[in-house]
Amino acid sequence: MAKVSPLMIAPPLIFGAFVLLAAFGMMRENKEELPTALAGRDAPPVDLVQLGDKPLWSDETLGDGEIKLVNFWASWCAPCRVEHPNLEALKEEGITILGANYKDDPGNALAFLQELGDPYEAVGASARNMNIDWGVYGVPETFLIDGEGKVILRIAGPLTQRELTNRLRPAMEAAAAK
Repeated sequence: MAKVSPLMIAPPLIFGAFVLLAAFGMMRENKEELPTALAGRDAPPVDLVQLGDKPLWSDETLGDGEIKLVNFWASWCAPCRVEHPNLEALKEEGITILGANYKDDPGNALAFLQELGDPYEAVGASARNMNIDWGVYGVPETFLIDGEGKVILRIAGPLTQRELTNRLRPAMEAAAAK
């Protein structure tokens, strides 16, 4: 009987692993969005720098017993302008939104809020380590946080009406029912 070489077994095993990964990727609800490893875990540490005279938020703010959104945004970000009216509408509904300005010039960030309105209860410029800890790879990104400071949902990209209807509102309702 011929001996089977490990070099003969490795290619089919590697191919099988790729097939499983591809199948898992196709089963995800939003195939274009990378899943977050933060869901169900405590929100990562907050590391913000003062943005003008705007109030800052902190780790303690995340666990204050209320559901809230954490929105990473920038003045140079076109999709941030697209989602801004939806953030303003959520603020009008009484939803707390905390802002983390991402890789931006402070003057430009403040001018953005002056021009379009400020939907944030508190806002600051996020430090590089905060962006990394939260897994932010671009803006806008929004996280739904429960009253205990745990991440419920991450939405990469603008908060469009579709995202609000299909993902954010159902997740908010489920979190409020707990």
